[in-house]
Amino acid sequence: MQIIIRQPRTKKEMQDYYDLRWRVLRRPHQQPRGSEKDDLEELSIHVAAYFKEDMIAAAGRAHFNSDREAQIRYMAVDPYFQNAGIGSSLLADLEKRVRTRGAAYIVLNSRESAVGFYVKNGYRVVGKGGVLFHTVRHVRMRKDFGEIK
Repeated sequence: MQIIIRQPRTKKEMQDYYDLRWRVLRRPHQQPRGSEKDDLEELSIHVAAYFKEDMIAAAGRAHFNSDREAQIRYMAVDPYFQNAGIGSSLLADLEKRVRTRGAAYIVLNSRESAVGFYVKNGYRVVGKGGVLFHTVRHVRMRKDFGEIK
């Protein structure tokens, strides 16, 4: 399976990117379109995984909370492409992008069902992350980069 990870380039690719985030993260919880975005979209790093160059398979976003702290949000892998390593590749790409911009560590709020995925990718649990939509429990996680060489 040939997957290319890159930033969305066109208006259509951005629409597909947000649509995937909504379909995977919001629609199953009866949330409206628009709930897959927040007020940091314009300041964020957006990355997507594409199958055969134009079919979106996964999406993820990072933004900075401070000069040294980056945060991952809205990680979503189309169910058809899950368990193929695409999420890990997308996460690694986001990590590289924030690290080259000076991040010393990344934080995120993982759904309880995804904690194992993030642990496998070097994150550790640091606390509770709240409850989304009254039912989806989250765990606060962190990954430290250490010294940039």
